[in-house]
Amino acid sequence: MAMPAEDVARGLFTVLATGDVALAAAVVHEDFTNREAVVSPAACSLPGPAGVLASGAWLRSAFSDLRFPVTDLAHDGDQVWIRLHMQGRHTGPFVHYRDGELLQAIPPTGAGIDSEQVHVLHLRDGKVVRHEAVRDDLALLGQLGALPNGPAVPRIQDWHDTGHAARAALQIAEAAEQAAATARGHAPGPGNTGQAG
Repeated sequence: MAMPAEDVARGLFTVLATGDVALAAAVVHEDFTNREAVVSPAACSLPGPAGVLASGAWLRSAFSDLRFPVTDLAHDGDQVWIRLHMQGRHTGPFVHYRDGELLQAIPPTGAGIDSEQVHVLHLRDGKVVRHEAVRDDLALLGQLGALPNGPAVPRIQDWHDTGHAARAALQIAEAAEQAAATARGHAPGPGNTGQAG
């Protein structure tokens, strides 16, 4: 029996928060694409569960106790709209990329975050096949002190000048690739039992 669309949508964000490989295989279509992956490590642009697992690793590397409480959810046919908050604590570098290369790294601030987001999910065969989002990234950067004249700006510049940012970007990209690789053991196909190998 197919999982209800609402559960599939919630499941996607559980995967991001936890890295649950089996759940990723259950709720993410093998043709999944994420329009928002352009600011993430390159592995986050991979199709299917691999890209979602990489995205979760990227977010969890920056934010401990990551969670996505849902405030509203609606669906019509194969489309789901989900309004939620991304919450956690900024305990690791939050690295933004462009075309897989370092754009900006915000050193850990210890700040609590609460960023409101709206996600549009498209379903196929009872799984999420496409993701788009409208996020309040400006509020998130403000909470991290990373806006112009914010308290984190001198540390951000220092991190870039001393090479900390480049090292963090490389480590996080590697962690995202490792997370993406865990999807292989759960990929559908002949002879695959769905168990990690």
